[in-house]
Amino acid sequence: MKIKTYAEIPEEFSKLEQAKIVLIPVPYDGTSTWQKGADKGPKAFLEASENMELFDIETDSEVYKQGIYLTDAVNENTSPESMVDAVHEVTKKYIKKNKFVTIFGGEHSISIGTIRAFNEMFPSLTVLHIDAHADLRKSYDGSSFNHACAVYEASQNTNLIQVGIRSMDIKEKSVMNVDKTYFAHEMAIDDSWMDSAIDQMTDNVFITFDLDAFDPSILPSTGTPEPGGLLWYETLDFLKQVFKEKNVVGFDIVELCPNEIDKSSDFLAAKLYYKMLSYKFQKDATEDDYDNAYSKKLLNNNLSKFKEEDDY
Repeated sequence: MKIKTYAEIPEEFSKLEQAKIVLIPVPYDGTSTWQKGADKGPKAFLEASENMELFDIETDSEVYKQGIYLTDAVNENTSPESMVDAVHEVTKKYIKKNKFVTIFGGEHSISIGTIRAFNEMFPSLTVLHIDAHADLRKSYDGSSFNHACAVYEASQNTNLIQVGIRSMDIKEKSVMNVDKTYFAHEMAIDDSWMDSAIDQMTDNVFITFDLDAFDPSILPSTGTPEPGGLLWYETLDFLKQVFKEKNVVGFDIVELCPNEIDKSSDFLAAKLYYKMLSYKFQKDATEDDYDNAYSKKLLNNNLSKFKEEDDY
C-alpha cells in the first residue's frame, strides 16, 4: 500500500519537517474472528480521503494546512505480538518528534501498541475508548494481543473510560469499571453521559475509536457490527467537547472493513478523521507553533511497566 500524500494534499503540506500531524497506517487483520478485511481499511480510508472536500464548514478551517505527514504503513504481521511491538515503536518514534500522532488500522489489536506508547510518553493518561465492545479480555484464542483484548492493558495502567458499549462477555465484568463505562442502552435515554464522561477524564486524553461504535445504519462496513450504536452528530458533539476541554494527545481509528459495493462507510471514516483533526487544531488555525505537550521533563513514570527503549 503506497499513496503519495494524505488526501492528495500538496506536497508542501506533506513533508515531515513542517507537518504538525503524522498519520500511521496499520493494515493488520491477524486476529479478527468474524468478518475479515480490516487490513484493507487504511487503503480504503485514504482513497476516500482523496475525494473529500478539505474545507471544514463547522470550524471554518482547512486543517490539512497544519501539515499531515503520511508514513509508510506498518506491515509487520508475523505474529500479533510482533505487530504490537512494531506499532508501539513507530508511534513512540513520532511522539518524540513532537508531532500530533494519529493511527488508522487495521483491527483493534493495533491499539495495544498505540496506547502503550502514549501511556509511556504522557503523564496521567486517560484512554477514551469509543466502541460497541468492551474488549477487556485478558487473553482470547490463546493470545493477550487479540482484538478482544484491545484495552485490557489500558484498564490496568491508565484512566480508562468506555463509551458506547453494548456487547461483552460476562467475564469482562470483573475487569470493567462500571462507573467509567457508558452503555449504549443508557446513553439512548439519558444525554448527561457526555458531561459525566468528560468530568472523569484527566487533562491528557488519547482516543481509541472503533468504528463499530457507530450504528450499522450509518456505518455497516465493519467486522463486528452491533445494532443500537452512535449516530453522526451526537458523536461529533461529544468529540468536539472532549477536544475543547481536554488536551487530546493523539488518537487511533480502527475496524473499517471496506465493502466493494458501498463506499459510504469509507467516506464516513475519512470525514471522522478529518473532523477530529479540525477540532484539535481549531484554536491553532492562526498560530505558527504547535506543542503536543510531550516533554522529557513530563515523561510518564509508566515507562517502568514495559521494556526500556533507546531514543529514535
